[in-house]
Amino acid sequence: MPEHHRELHGAGLGLRRALLGPLLSMDQNSVDFMEAAPENWIGVGGRYRKQFMALAERYTLAFHGLSLDIGGPDPLDLDLVRAVRELMNETDAPLYSEHLTYCAADGHLYDLLPIPFTEEAVQHVAARVRQVQDIIGQPIALENASYYAQAHTELSEAEFIAAVLAESGCDLLLDVNNIYVNSINHRYDPIEFLDSLPLERTRYIHIAGHYDEAPDLKVDTHGAAVIDPVWQILQEAYKRLGPIPTLLERDFNFPPLSVLLEEVATIRDLQKPWQSDAVEAVG
Repeated sequence: MPEHHRELHGAGLGLRRALLGPLLSMDQNSVDFMEAAPENWIGVGGRYRKQFMALAERYTLAFHGLSLDIGGPDPLDLDLVRAVRELMNETDAPLYSEHLTYCAADGHLYDLLPIPFTEEAVQHVAARVRQVQDIIGQPIALENASYYAQAHTELSEAEFIAAVLAESGCDLLLDVNNIYVNSINHRYDPIEFLDSLPLERTRYIHIAGHYDEAPDLKVDTHGAAVIDPVWQILQEAYKRLGPIPTLLERDFNFPPLSVLLEEVATIRDLQKPWQSDAVEAVG
């Protein structure tokens, strides 16, 4: 695998087709990196391909998958993984991440469903992650997922995540909105959960908005602005990790790009107090 000279840093924004025009015309300093779902760009040609590659040349690009089905019973789609690696090579992308979920069983389910928190599931997922990493040529990152019901538990959620990372050698994509959503839906303290994770394995962070179905039910939609309690969890993450690269996710119900860039600017503002410490640590 070729060496990647790009790395994620600062504050990023999700690359969505609905935003292509505004993203191409915005000030290049507005964001530090972008993230795209590789499934949406593999095999795409014509105008969309040209626009996508223009952004990939301008910004460091991370790939965040939607359909790998890392925890499912069906065989892994290794052709997809090979295509992701090819796209990573074409764009000099430093990272491929996915959700710690399953999304297929005798066919695609078009949803991200929770994996049982069991030792058997740890071994199953870790073996599949190692298979993917052998093709990608480097560790991938798995995102702590939002979920609304849990079929079976022998381990806590944090224990399950830590065990998968330890067994597979992969990294963590820390989603702070998912921590907040789950903390409301499953009634736990979000900061205690944050501290129970293997934070030293964090490659980057996701932050997003969600939908309030009820006071005790939040739905992870990525279709609204980030709320103050989620920003506060992000601040707590920076206290523990420093200014880890952080990406704003927005998947639909798009406001003007300027509004999204205000949220990206908020990420940068929250990172600033920790940047001098990070520079000193590197130096």
